[in-house]
Amino acid sequence: MLSPRNHIELLAPARDVECALAALNHGADAIYLGAPKFSARKAASCSTDDIQQIVRTAHLYGARVFVALNTLLFDKELEEARQLAWDMYRIGVDALIIQDYALLQMNLPPIELHSSTQMDNRSVERAAYHESQGFKQVVLARELSLDQIKEIAARTSVRLEAFIHGALCVSYSGRCFMSQAVCGRSANRGECSQPCRLPYTILQSDGKQIASNNYALSLRDNNQTENIERMMLAGVSSFKIEGRLKDASYVANITLHYRHIIDEILSRHPEYVRSSEGSVKTNLIANPERSFNRGFTTFFMDGRQRNIHNPVSPKSMGQPLGKACRVTKNSFSIENCDIKVNNNDGLCFVKDDRLIGLKVNKAENGIVYPDKLNGLINGLMLYRNSDVEFDSLIKQAKSVRQIPIDITAGLSLNGDLEVQAIDHNGNVGSATFPCVNLSDAKDMSATQRIAEQQLTKTGGTAFVVENVFIEESICCFFVNASIWNDLRRKALQNLTEKRIEANKPVDCPLNMDTAAKYPQPEADAQIGILNDLAKEYLSQHGCSVTEWGYERLSNYKGRVVMTTKHCLMFAMGKCLKQHPDAHKMLPLTLIDEEHKNNKFSVSCDCAHCQMIIKAY
Repeated sequence: MLSPRNHIELLAPARDVECALAALNHGADAIYLGAPKFSARKAASCSTDDIQQIVRTAHLYGARVFVALNTLLFDKELEEARQLAWDMYRIGVDALIIQDYALLQMNLPPIELHSSTQMDNRSVERAAYHESQGFKQVVLARELSLDQIKEIAARTSVRLEAFIHGALCVSYSGRCFMSQAVCGRSANRGECSQPCRLPYTILQSDGKQIASNNYALSLRDNNQTENIERMMLAGVSSFKIEGRLKDASYVANITLHYRHIIDEILSRHPEYVRSSEGSVKTNLIANPERSFNRGFTTFFMDGRQRNIHNPVSPKSMGQPLGKACRVTKNSFSIENCDIKVNNNDGLCFVKDDRLIGLKVNKAENGIVYPDKLNGLINGLMLYRNSDVEFDSLIKQAKSVRQIPIDITAGLSLNGDLEVQAIDHNGNVGSATFPCVNLSDAKDMSATQRIAEQQLTKTGGTAFVVENVFIEESICCFFVNASIWNDLRRKALQNLTEKRIEANKPVDCPLNMDTAAKYPQPEADAQIGILNDLAKEYLSQHGCSVTEWGYERLSNYKGRVVMTTKHCLMFAMGKCLKQHPDAHKMLPLTLIDEEHKNNKFSVSCDCAHCQMIIKAY
């Protein structure tokens, strides 16, 4: 019997029903979405009715649905959150993703729990602790290297979930309080204002300006395309695409891209199996570069590297095209570019540390005529960040996900004409028609021919017929096409309901080790305790809460508002381990260019190879 870790899951985001269907139709094994309330992406919450619809469709394919209930909660919200958990259980949701420890103290339904990345799962100790508390899946911190993932996998048995694509939070998840400090919108309550995507002036300790209009904290986007197999072999079983705020086109493209990659890996590794069913049939050719991206990075998968952030813009860079050449007063060409540029495409380039855009009015014979050149000169690298043709291709793409079945037609035990639809798991959907209402066949071969023709027509359903078996015993009857069609429709509908029922989650009561000790003896504001139940929980597990979380504080002066593995000193080529004299540049000061009163002090914690940002 295969280990749960050997059941491989491609996990896709969904902000609504349209995105969920796009994910499923392009190969997702699981969907994650926001609860109606208390989700870490407040702008991407789904209604209970929508989630129920998504659950039915997902379970048809054996795919799972995870609902994020992963904000920190105030005392007055606890009962509503508990009731919401029960609502999700009743409609068949497979798991809840949570952050607040108070939920572990409550009468939750017997539903699988996943430890959100907001719970700061960046160490063996954290992952092992959350496993001891009954979590069935742990969402790993994005900053982990492959070696760190291997170590966690070796010392735990819980399923490990890792981000493989999309936007990156610059802070350790659950440890960013910058938005709360500057405008009272808490990232831990789904309301992040994204101050990390703003431009900053950077000053060194003596007040000398290092940079201005610099997006010092804006990371490039995650892309682990080349590392999926290594991550799988390291112990990751759930491969997560970030993007609950993205549209259906983005979800379709990125999901299909990783579906192809994972399927190819699985074909070479029989020790792993896919966790859902149904093959994708589509005319779409996936390409991540043609969807929104800020430029790509593999982040810390192979240790620290340069160029993990994009200091010139937080906007989409898009697809690299080539260098500008033969620039005239109203046109230009792109050197060695074999990618077709289309009318109305949006292009961009970087000049004087600024991202500058232009629109294509016309493109023909290798010459691009833009609305304006905006200072473009020969030699600058061009990117396409608005791709008219690809957007149209995705919207028009005919993508279906099909479950292979066999169809049989014969006599039932009571002598009626019966059609059965049988999937590879042995689920059977059936429909019958009384033989007494049928006349004798004049041509027995015609009965078989008509039956085969009509019973293989599964268009508009989730099924594709591999084999049709017609029993000789029914060929003596004349059965017209409409009867066969009706029997087929009813059998397939019956099979649909059988599959949905068979893929309902089994009850998963919380099995908590009450004697397990929390990984640290004291919890300050950064642990994020906002309610008495969470405080009581930590006390029971050997951790004393010394102060409430940031959302219950009123003064942030001098407090840590971000802990990040991204290091500006390293990015500037001034890593203190190699350049000890650079210590005199610290602390750096970041001044928000849009809101001058927002200032932050930046220091380096070299012992843990991370950067600490405090509010002035």
